[in-house]
Amino acid sequence: MKVEGTVYVLPGLGLSAEAVAPVAAHLSPALAVVGVDLPGHGGAPDADGDGVSALADAVIAAIAQSATGGPWLLCGHSMGGKVAAVVADRVLRGDAPLFGLAGLVLLAPSPATPEPMSDDKREEMLSWAADGPISEAHARRFVADNVGASLDPADEEAAIAQVQAMSPRAWRRWLQTGSREDVSAELDIAAVPAVVVAGEEDADLGADAQPGLSARTLPNATIMSLPAAGHLLPFERPAEVAAAIEGLWAAISAGSTRVPESWGRVIASERTDAETRGILARRHLADDPEAEPQALSRAQLVLLRAVAERLMPRSPDDRFDLARVVDRELSADRGDGWRPPGLPHDAEAYGLGLDALAGAWPGDTTSQDHLIADIIAGEGFAGSPWDDGTTQRWFEDVRADLAQAWVSHPATSARLGFDGFITAIDSPDPGFSELRADGRAAWEPDTLGTVAAEEDE
Repeated sequence: MKVEGTVYVLPGLGLSAEAVAPVAAHLSPALAVVGVDLPGHGGAPDADGDGVSALADAVIAAIAQSATGGPWLLCGHSMGGKVAAVVADRVLRGDAPLFGLAGLVLLAPSPATPEPMSDDKREEMLSWAADGPISEAHARRFVADNVGASLDPADEEAAIAQVQAMSPRAWRRWLQTGSREDVSAELDIAAVPAVVVAGEEDADLGADAQPGLSARTLPNATIMSLPAAGHLLPFERPAEVAAAIEGLWAAISAGSTRVPESWGRVIASERTDAETRGILARRHLADDPEAEPQALSRAQLVLLRAVAERLMPRSPDDRFDLARVVDRELSADRGDGWRPPGLPHDAEAYGLGLDALAGAWPGDTTSQDHLIADIIAGEGFAGSPWDDGTTQRWFEDVRADLAQAWVSHPATSARLGFDGFITAIDSPDPGFSELRADGRAAWEPDTLGTVAAEEDE
C-alpha cells in the first residue's frame, strides 16, 4: 500500500521512540510512523537549554531530517504533547523549516500552562534522579503509578527499561522547568485539526481535566475519553490511539487538497521566506465541516458553496472549501480594498446578497447556471436588494473572491505551475535562473517541466 502520510510521535516523560511500537502495530501501512526521541530520552543527547523551546528545537531538527514534503500528523504524549503544541505553532508561523502539518493527536498531554502536579509528588520524582540514573525500583513505581490496570509483562518491562535509560538531567529539567512553563500566550494553533485522548484513571492529565487544560490553545479539539485507562496510553490502549490517529487522518483527507511533495519541500526550504511559509502552512490546513462560519450564517455559507460549485468546477481531489476560505477572509476584514459603488461593507453585502439570492436559487444545476449567466450579463434576479447593475457588480466581487480563494492555496500553485512565491532574499541562491516556459531550475518543483542542466548535457 502506498504511504499517504507520516505520523511523528513524541513520547512522554521517560519513554523513548520505541514506545511507538504498540501503536504502530495497529496503524494502516498507509501511515508511516516515526518515533522521535526527545532530548535526554532513548539515548538522545540532552538539550542545550532547559525549557520547552529547546526541546522543540530538537524535535524540529529531527523531523526536518526525514520530512518528505508531504502531509504529516504530530502525535505527542504527556510532555511530548506540550512540545508538540510549540512545534505546531512554529510551523504555522513559518519559523520552522517544515511544511505539511495536517493535524495534532495529543495523548494525555501536558498543557501549555503549568502542569497540575502537587509539590510533594514533584519533589518525590526529583529525588529519584538526584544522584544519577533512575533505579529499577523507582522506574517500576513510575510505570505502576501511571496505568489504570496492569500492563502486558513485555510492555511493562519495555517501559521500565526506557525510564531507567533516561538522562537524569533531562528528568530534572522537565520537572523543575519545562512542566512549570506557561507557553500558552505564545501559541496560535486553534485552527489545527486536533484530537485529545485521555484516560479516565489519569489523576492529573486525564479525561476530566483535559477539556479545561486544552480549551485555551485547542478550543475546537475533539476530546476522547478512555475508560479504565491511565496515563501511559501508547502501552495501555494502542488500538484506540491508532483509531484516533486514523480517524483524524480520514477527516483531514476528506476536506483538504494534497500538495505535491516536491512543492512541500520547496516551501519548507530557505528559498521560501518565513512569513510566506507560515501563510501557506495555514492555508494547507483542512477545515472542520461542522464548525460554525465566522462572518456568514450557516445558510449563507451553504449557498455560497453551491454557487462556488457552479462557478468553479474542480477535480474530485481538489477538496478544500472555497466558501469557508471566503468566510474567514470576510471575518478578518481582509478584502481586496475594492468596494463597488452602491454596495455596503463586504460582509454586509455578502449577507444581503446571499439572503436575497436564496429566494431565487433553483433546485437543478441547469437552472442555476442560467441564473448565474443572467446575473453576470447584468439582468439581476428577482428579490435582489439592488438594481441590476449593482447586483452585477456584487456578483463580480463574489466571483473574484472565490477565484482568489482557489488560487491562494498551495495545491493550486502546484496545479498551475506557479512558484513565484519563492522570494527569500536570505537564501544563498534565491533567484530563478531559467525564465523559459519549458524549463526550470534544478531546485524548482519537479512538476514544472525539464531541468536546464539536464538538457545541456
